[in-house]
Amino acid sequence: MSDHIIVTTGIYDAIKDTLRRKKVSIQEENRLSQELRKAKQVLRRDLPADIVTVNRKVTLKDHTLDLEHEYIFVPSTQAKLKKNKHSILSDIALAVVGYKVGDVIEWPFKDGERKIEILKVAPWEG
Repeated sequence: MSDHIIVTTGIYDAIKDTLRRKKVSIQEENRLSQELRKAKQVLRRDLPADIVTVNRKVTLKDHTLDLEHEYIFVPSTQAKLKKNKHSILSDIALAVVGYKVGDVIEWPFKDGERKIEILKVAPWEG
């Protein structure tokens, strides 16, 4: 598993803003703060294709709930759950943003700790 997440400066700043606004649980806040301290910031054009970020279609395996689901992560202003478009600042996106295909993340969701594996990341052009 990656020892640090890779994010664009825009995503880094959006996560910092979410933390400032207290939009996450204390456990998520602590985890995100740790991740951001070690995060590698890159320009969008330098972001590897297998990294979870905005405008990517991501297939996740939730080992805790034993289910697989595909998500489309979009800017918050474009989120439409009925069309499977999830904000990059949603709980599930915050858990996996910056990680790459093959990574397994144990994340403190509001309903308890869950183990999530990133199976696939593909570009998404809405």
